[in-house]
Amino acid sequence: MDPARLETVTWRNRALVLFDRIAMPVAVCDVYGAVLLANPAMAAECGTTPGRLRGRAVLELFSPRRATQVERIAEALRLRHRSRYRVAVCWRAPDGAERYGELTADPVSDTVEDTPALLVMLRPDGRREQPTRPGGRREHSPAAAGEARVSPTEARVLELLAGGATTARAARETGLTTDGVTYHLRRLSSRWNAANRTELVARAYALGVLRPGVWPPEAAGAEQGP
Repeated sequence: MDPARLETVTWRNRALVLFDRIAMPVAVCDVYGAVLLANPAMAAECGTTPGRLRGRAVLELFSPRRATQVERIAEALRLRHRSRYRVAVCWRAPDGAERYGELTADPVSDTVEDTPALLVMLRPDGRREQPTRPGGRREHSPAAAGEARVSPTEARVLELLAGGATTARAARETGLTTDGVTYHLRRLSSRWNAANRTELVARAYALGVLRPGVWPPEAAGAEQGP
């Protein structure tokens, strides 16, 4: 491989590692808004893995709160304007609560003539409306009730961790990168104030996230076999 190409590949790999480690939810989309690449933080907001977001329309994942914003952006992109675009959005969190925030989209390309991709970042504003149960009653806040809610990806990572899996094996089983698995573990450790992985697993059992008395470890919300 010639030195110039080798340097390009090296920097591309470094950029992908950095992309995975960024705590802010970030995705790269085509000019029509289809996800080309998403980091673990973005996937966590949708309760899935980065690979499963590929090809999804970002404005189906995050609903614009004002349609006129989207129309204005589409027209600007058609005219090849390269400003930063902002869209107020809401979406359904993995625990069923409705969340609010802002998507920013920056057109990026190697040259002005190229059709740009969109670098999309999500800034949650922290507001959450609690999910409703049948009959219209609001559920109690998980924090207030002393319960823990996790995304399907977090639950699977915890199952594997409780079963003794290494970070590398957890990555293979979930389709994440090793950095993606580490990201989820750090989020859970921060949320539950766990000092290490052993304590993280113990808290998962104590909070009812993992089902007691079952081997291999299983999340409490998982379907049981016959």
